[in-house]
Amino acid sequence: MKEKRPYQSFDEFYPFYLSEHSHPLNRFLHFMGTSLSLGILISALLTSTYWLIGVALIQGYAWAWIGHFLIEKNRPATFTYPLYSFLGDWKMWFEILVMRRGLKDS
Repeated sequence: MKEKRPYQSFDEFYPFYLSEHSHPLNRFLHFMGTSLSLGILISALLTSTYWLIGVALIQGYAWAWIGHFLIEKNRPATFTYPLYSFLGDWKMWFEILVMRRGLKDS
């Protein structure tokens, strides 16, 4: 018998993702970490300094995990849903960037 996954799609997962990021400071840390990560990634590609890609990933997750462990006091969804969590981070980042979602919105 096949085990049923809790989330069959990213659209089902995203409300859960947002609930795990309800504290404004956690969302801010995610936004900053993702923004800096993007800047480092672009820099790495423009300068052909490819080892910076690893730095971009590490520092992006570092900001997010500080938000989870110290602020939100929950376990990052990355550990259970790595792909959906990665997509959720970028979707939330974009929504904050274009002001479709605030730091306090659910």
